[in-house]
Amino acid sequence: MTATPDARPRVALLMPAGSYAGRSHALLRRNATATRRTALAFVSGFFEPVFYLVAMGQGLGSLVGALPGPDGTPISYAAFIAPGLLAASAMNGAVFDSTYNVFFKLKYSRLYDAMLATPLGPVDIALGEIGWALIRGGLYSVGFIAVMGAFGLLTSPWALLALPAALLVAFAFAAVGMAATSYMRSWQDFDLVTLVVLPMFLFATTFYPLSVYPRWLQIVVECMPLFHAVELMRGLTTGAVHLGMLGHLAYFIVMIVVGLAVAARRLGVLLLK
Repeated sequence: MTATPDARPRVALLMPAGSYAGRSHALLRRNATATRRTALAFVSGFFEPVFYLVAMGQGLGSLVGALPGPDGTPISYAAFIAPGLLAASAMNGAVFDSTYNVFFKLKYSRLYDAMLATPLGPVDIALGEIGWALIRGGLYSVGFIAVMGAFGLLTSPWALLALPAALLVAFAFAAVGMAATSYMRSWQDFDLVTLVVLPMFLFATTFYPLSVYPRWLQIVVECMPLFHAVELMRGLTTGAVHLGMLGHLAYFIVMIVVGLAVAARRLGVLLLK
């Protein structure tokens, strides 16, 4: 008899049996179908950064004046905060889906337990949910980039790379968010999510330059993921591109690898125990 070749994806051969079937796209379709009923809630996260841009960029900006850009060239306050709000938009969309929604499905609706009765495995579930969070963060980013264009805040051809960069940022936050969610025991634990996300939004140079902080606080800010996202977006949208930006990209690649590994392992422990 002739041996039948294994029809599973090759990557599945490197994982424990039953953990990956290459069907994460099925979960994406399921989430897209379920979101039709909550479309208003889905798109609501897009408006928060837009409101900040109008209120602070156009309102407060008239009082603040110009600020130094990434290369030292003065730019308007609106042009300064818009890239930070773009990064925050990608972060918020990804974090919301990979934490609150995943926790509900994992602990209350027991949706993943039902999925494991199908050919889906824990890795499929992790990739599917992270992919959906990436889509949400990407849609928020597309909308905000369009708003930036309407305000005339995209002044460099490098701004075309802002969307791929925003997708990378969303992917990284989604992977880490889902990994963190796998350790949460109750809704009270989500206070920790707010405790992490809100200070990043306020302090990670979204609204003012790093130089306003004392050196010890600058070091703390430079360790924040959102700081690297803001620096990446600000450099691309203003055209101040340099080799140091590769370090920001590497930061998010590490977040993705670590987040995916931890999320897949933890889901396997929680769902297959």
